[in-house]
Amino acid sequence: MIVDDTALIRRGLRAEYVTLSWNVVGIVVLAVSALSSRSVALGGFGLDSLIEIGASTVVVWELTGRHALGQVRAQRVIAGLFLLIAIYLTAQGIWALAVHHAPRPSGLGIIWTGATVIAMFWLASVKASTGRALEHPVLITESRVTQVDGLLALAVFLGVGANGLWHWWWADAVAGFVIAGYALNEVRHAWRHASEE
Repeated sequence: MIVDDTALIRRGLRAEYVTLSWNVVGIVVLAVSALSSRSVALGGFGLDSLIEIGASTVVVWELTGRHALGQVRAQRVIAGLFLLIAIYLTAQGIWALAVHHAPRPSGLGIIWTGATVIAMFWLASVKASTGRALEHPVLITESRVTQVDGLLALAVFLGVGANGLWHWWWADAVAGFVIAGYALNEVRHAWRHASEE
């Protein structure tokens, strides 16, 4: 079955609107759970949701032709967003380890991040396949932002869960370092891809 570009663009936009909606709700849920548990990981994941909103907005602009940044500039903006994720997670992780910050358990945080893992991996898959079908590098690059969001959700889920079950206060900071390394790799990939355009 052949799918025309209009249908693919609609599918890409639907994925971006679902991502935007999920992250707007997530900012509220994560703020409540981070404040109640004093979790660095949950607070950091809330800020990551803001970055994902920015990346999704760039793609919506590109797909609708409004405020188009151009392919190269849009990819560089997304690379910059990856860099912000890496810097934030590294700084917060160093701080948490240095002061032996031990967050309280958060049932709400565990439930939300677990659901987010499933949602973000599914959305990343939809965006990546749609981007490849459209030959749209910005959508493909942004699918990786969504994948990072899913990986970060998984790391936070494991970190908050390990702290709740075994009182491993350091687990969310260590998980953040893993995701920061992944995000830095994506900065390199997105910047190199933009330079080749």
